[in-house]
Amino acid sequence: MIKIAFHPIYAHPLPEGHRFPMLKYELIPAQLLHEGLITAANFFQPEPCPKENVLITHNGEYYNKLLNQQLSATEQRRIGFPQSPELIQRELVITQGTVDCCSYTMKHGIALNIAGGTHHAFADKGEGFCLLNDMAVAANYLLQKGDAKKILIIDLDVHQGNGTAKLFEQEPRVFTFSMHGAHNYPFRKEKSDLDVPLEDSTTDTIYLDLLTQTVPALIEKLKPDFAFYLSGVDILDTDKFGKLKVTMQGCKQRDALIFNTLKKHRIPVTVAMGGGYSPDVRTIVEAHCNTFRIAFDIYG
Repeated sequence: MIKIAFHPIYAHPLPEGHRFPMLKYELIPAQLLHEGLITAANFFQPEPCPKENVLITHNGEYYNKLLNQQLSATEQRRIGFPQSPELIQRELVITQGTVDCCSYTMKHGIALNIAGGTHHAFADKGEGFCLLNDMAVAANYLLQKGDAKKILIIDLDVHQGNGTAKLFEQEPRVFTFSMHGAHNYPFRKEKSDLDVPLEDSTTDTIYLDLLTQTVPALIEKLKPDFAFYLSGVDILDTDKFGKLKVTMQGCKQRDALIFNTLKKHRIPVTVAMGGGYSPDVRTIVEAHCNTFRIAFDIYG
């Protein structure tokens, strides 16, 4: 059975002006249940990530500042959220959700986190709505336990995974691949192991051609034994910040391409949702739900 990480805290309400990004976290599972694609048995509820797991990736000073509500005003502005005990608790639960997904992934080939994909978090700071880097914490946890020897992180959010790139720049066992908007946030990019920058108004055809040329060849070369997939839907032409021209159908084809390629090579994959900022929340929810639909179609 394909397992999905979800906790009610994912939809934790933020002060006015910050609530819209959280709506999708309650609407996605509700829609999937409504369709009958999943049942309550597919869900598991993660606990907060323990300190020892966080500190494999993030430094102690930063962790303590988060826990004790000691972020400066500048640090909070960089993150984009005002600090609160509930917010850090939420982040710890999301991070452990991705860690726990890895165990289910090894059993079933795939597991998905309703949230996660917090790829702008660095060892000592957060930014871009990201406090802790869930995929980096999970990848380092797998390496420490000896459950993986070569990990591929496929980051297809429209924004470069700068925090992830920096965290693994000296780690040869983790290969970071980011395909993102060239002229989009973050405006100071880090160096992933492979970056594919996209011009504004990139269409389905160009996007999917690039992905088809890149991912199978990358897997043949690296031969990873585990993968993470950040399936951001801010690549959509409806997205307020994306600047690309990828359609809903193109986004679905992207997910199918990734899942089919990984399954063909028998590479287990843990999936996190990443960003999505279309003005109509129904568009965001539909695009994210497509990722689950395709996953269940291919792996179910």
